[in-house]
This record gives sequence, structure tokens and C-alpha cells, in this order.
Amino acid sequence: MQQRDWTDGHVERWKPVLPDLDPDIEGAVTRMKKISVHLRRVREQSLVDFDLDRQEFDTLHKLAGRGGKAAPSELAADLDLAPASVTGRLDALERRGFVRRRPSTTDRRRVDVELTDEGRSTWIGAMEVLGHEEERLLRTLDEEERTQLNDMLRRVMVVAEDRGGAAWD
Repeated sequence: MQQRDWTDGHVERWKPVLPDLDPDIEGAVTRMKKISVHLRRVREQSLVDFDLDRQEFDTLHKLAGRGGKAAPSELAADLDLAPASVTGRLDALERRGFVRRRPSTTDRRRVDVELTDEGRSTWIGAMEVLGHEEERLLRTLDEEERTQLNDMLRRVMVVAEDRGGAAWD
């Protein structure tokens, strides 16, 4: 017999109220939501553990995604923020020793923002906490099951994105 979870009880409570409720759809959607909330809580706790706020982490994350070096205007575009907002973030991160600004080697008018070793290790540390939890949860499935789950969720995402869903990251 398969082990029950909170969602099984949720579906059972709602089925008599909504007789047309598809228990597989309700179960899958509810489980995806609950897993998402769980992972968000783990991520938020990792930020607390590494003394980062969400904005600092997001900025370090976008900078790391650009190989650890970017112009402030590139970060502003990546973060969908006004350049002045990024300046404030970069000032705070620079005071903490997580980034440094340097004159561009290719354009004298430009400044590049670089991730410092401390900034990289802090970002990686926060990322690893979440990565370990994702790994812990999904290792309950074997490799073939993880591939199937990934493929099935891709099919669902293609439909969601086709309905005007923005590029999420």
C-alpha cells in the first residue's frame, strides 16, 4: 500500500463538495504547490543562515549567471530594475565585500561589477542548501522516474508558457 500524505486527505475532503473534481489533477497541483512552498521556505532559511536578503541574493545570482562579471546596466536588465535601483544594491554588496567595481578593460567609460571570492562563496553556500534539499526530495525517485517527471513537467510548462506565460526565472 502506498504511503499517504496531507494531500490525500485534502482531496478526500473536497471530493464530496465538488463531485466533478479530478482527484489526480487536484492531487498533482496541490502537491506541486506544497513542494514549491517547502522549497521556498528552505531557500528563505538559507538566506537567513548566510545573512543575505532576497535582493542581495538575486543580484549575486544574476552576476554569477553572467560568469561573475557584468556592467550595472546588464544587471539592471537581468533584474528588470531601473539602473538607480541596481546602484543601491551594488553599493550595499560592495560594502559587504561581495562585489567590486572596476573600470572596464574594453571601454574606459564603463564600469564592470565583479563577484569577489567572498561573494561567490556566500552565493554558492546559499545555493547549496537549496540544492541539497532538492536532491534529497527527488532522490526518492530512481533516475528513470526523475527523467519521466522532468519530461512530464516540461510538457505541462510548454502549455503554460503557450498561454502567454512570461519567461520565468
